[in-house]
Amino acid sequence: MTPQQSKSTIGVGVAGTGFIGPAHIEALRRNGITVLGLAENTREKAQQKAAEMGIPRNYGSLEEMLKDEDIQVVHLATPNYLHYPHAKAALLAGKHVVCEKPLAMNTRESAELVQLAKESGKVNAVNFNIRMYPLVQQARSMVQSGELGDLFILQGSYLQDWLLFPTDWNWRLEPELGGTLRAVGDIGSHWLDLITFITGLRVVEVFADFKTMHPVRKKPAKPVETYTGKILQPEDYVDQPIFTEDYATILLHFENDVRGVLTVGQVCSGRKNRLFFEINASKSSLAWDSERPNELWVGHRTQPNQIIMKDPALLSPEARAVTSYPGGHNEGFPDTFKQLYHKVYTYILNGDYSKPPDFPTFADGHYEMQLCEAIERSAKEKVWTKV
Repeated sequence: MTPQQSKSTIGVGVAGTGFIGPAHIEALRRNGITVLGLAENTREKAQQKAAEMGIPRNYGSLEEMLKDEDIQVVHLATPNYLHYPHAKAALLAGKHVVCEKPLAMNTRESAELVQLAKESGKVNAVNFNIRMYPLVQQARSMVQSGELGDLFILQGSYLQDWLLFPTDWNWRLEPELGGTLRAVGDIGSHWLDLITFITGLRVVEVFADFKTMHPVRKKPAKPVETYTGKILQPEDYVDQPIFTEDYATILLHFENDVRGVLTVGQVCSGRKNRLFFEINASKSSLAWDSERPNELWVGHRTQPNQIIMKDPALLSPEARAVTSYPGGHNEGFPDTFKQLYHKVYTYILNGDYSKPPDFPTFADGHYEMQLCEAIERSAKEKVWTKV
């Protein structure tokens, strides 16, 4: 970046306009950053989405966007199988990169991206946005200050119901597009990243149990958008065998002999998007639920339990730094993107890349790939597996 570079003049391009791409765009705009261009897999789609979202430039491919010298930062909100080739191409084109998770489809690819990012000297981030909830940051401050005492048990779950029915369909169900891990890779990785972030502990070994509740699903025979506003008939589906997990429970051995367990499921009726963790330690416990993100439960043995409400006046400096509104004014999922990009772009614009970043990087994305591969290996071989 040049010394005169500012939020208003930095050139940002976003690739992908599914569920998460618009979340990136909204969060960037809330930070005062203008999205200059939008890339899609066809020119027509790029033009349509750019017009809908008021973005001045559009590109029929990522490659076309990377040739634009005005684009300095690229956000990748594309399907999983494209993350590695897209991130590699963006780094080689001299762009800073913010990539959705998973960083790649395997550790060979993710290791290469970490090395390439290091060699390029470009800023790199992985979108582990859940770290940026104020009360997650508060939990981290309390754990790492020793306030809870010695850690005993790290437990929790990430549950959703959006794939409950055999007629529920999404590209993530196809291994060649989403990867050979689904529930663990898609949402379990968020939980695992969060616990490592809060505690500072890495996983040493894992024992995993998987189950696919719907071994055959009904895949729409035509693009789902075609059926908007109408109920699909039996003839509108084709049977599709499923090879990825709907459910997983993972026993975890962390550093310092700390124990843990995680349950992940995408077929849990009534759970829309619930990441829950509980940390049990020698003095106190903590618990947090992403569907009630402005409350942090603190459990005690010898005094009444507490509920800490999100209020910057009462939080640690780290938590206060990702809080924009006063107590009683709830902040949620979209705010985590805003806070993450505030950190990323402050870092980019300050220009001192020798300083340790205060956001998740490609190195964190690579660690999650190592963890996921160990979990998958354990589930297949039914043995404890070292990370």
